[in-house]
Amino acid sequence: MPLTPQAQSLLAMAYRTGAPRFYELSVEQARHSFQKLQYAFRPEPPAVASTMEVPMGRGDGSVLLGRLYRPLSSAPEEVLPLLLWFHGGGWCVGDVESYDVLCREIANASGCAVLSVDYRLAPEHPFPAAVNDAAFAYAWVQEHAGLLAIDPSRVALGGDSAGGNLSIVTALALRDAGGVQPADLILVYPSTEMASGRPSRQRYAEGFLLDQGTLEWFFTRYLPQGGTEDWRASPMRAASLASLPPMLLVSAEFDPLADDCAAFAARVAEEDGEIELLPVPGVIHGFLTLGKYFPESAQIVAAIGERLKQRLSLAAA
Repeated sequence: MPLTPQAQSLLAMAYRTGAPRFYELSVEQARHSFQKLQYAFRPEPPAVASTMEVPMGRGDGSVLLGRLYRPLSSAPEEVLPLLLWFHGGGWCVGDVESYDVLCREIANASGCAVLSVDYRLAPEHPFPAAVNDAAFAYAWVQEHAGLLAIDPSRVALGGDSAGGNLSIVTALALRDAGGVQPADLILVYPSTEMASGRPSRQRYAEGFLLDQGTLEWFFTRYLPQGGTEDWRASPMRAASLASLPPMLLVSAEFDPLADDCAAFAARVAEEDGEIELLPVPGVIHGFLTLGKYFPESAQIVAAIGERLKQRLSLAAA
């Protein structure tokens, strides 16, 4: 189908004459621009039962911060399943605050607690800092489940774009180490392969928000030393994608990553993995957090909520 009217309107605003392109901005300008976009087009924040800032202390004295959301339907001491969420933003922009509304929505839709992780960003902290933070957050949650009133056997990983990448990579590392796997993966237009020649990379290279220059802007700051073949940056390059948790993979039609997402889903299925591919027609990369503008966002939040209800209740059985 063609671009939705909302997508067309947003792109017209983004590419108005004289406006600087995202990849022409400094890191601080890019972070501010990303934040402004989220704040302008996200819905009003729904009420939840509670939010709590969570400092995850490391052995070296440093702290990884997160924010825990408990759904409106939950009782204060109720032990809940958990979605550990990694935000998008090309490993360089984005933060917990920008994703506050989305995490509230998912918590209420799923009945799960949601812990949004404020992982370190490039270029100040290039690869593999974000990968290490994601792995640490999962291990910390498993060890401190009682403190959070969550069930460690019912923990899912999820994220959009770069956050989806971190979710896959964390699951691959746990599989290889023989660790406790998450019960489910929620992947929204994840980055699965940095150096890709699939047709959507050219078809949507310009004019669809996540353009070729922006991808390169992200990749060169996240991987200043190169290394796009490393499976921790490009999980499609892993030797095997077998024995991973069940996955929901949401893709956007007008996204340069669309064909990479489809190829990843196909390979998981070929290697006997359980994966549901949910393509969303007419929309662009990034639509999920812009729910004031894209009605498809609420539809996908509802689908994620139903998915987590089913998968995490099964995990407890």
